[in-house]
Amino acid sequence: MSKFTKEMVDSYADKLLIGLTPEENELVLKEFDIIDANMQIIADMPNINEVTPMTHALDDFEFVLRSDEAEESVPIEDLLRNCDSYEDREIEVPKVVG
Repeated sequence: MSKFTKEMVDSYADKLLIGLTPEENELVLKEFDIIDANMQIIADMPNINEVTPMTHALDDFEFVLRSDEAEESVPIEDLLRNCDSYEDREIEVPKVVG
């Protein structure tokens, strides 16, 4: 028995503003079942709770932060020359969400 239902997938899709066809919903349900099965395999591994969680895939990973220094930036007029349409300092972009 799947932990996921068609209604759950439709609800999540609506919240993400991605409508799904019935075929896409079925595909997502099958993918969720595969993911759930793989998670169960991991959960069933002996002594899995005794494994120390990793913070990074590389044990010797080191990072160096650059110094935080103010730098001269590109003039806004030069940047606006790359835009198709703008008014004052505001760029006009096409509407993407209904």
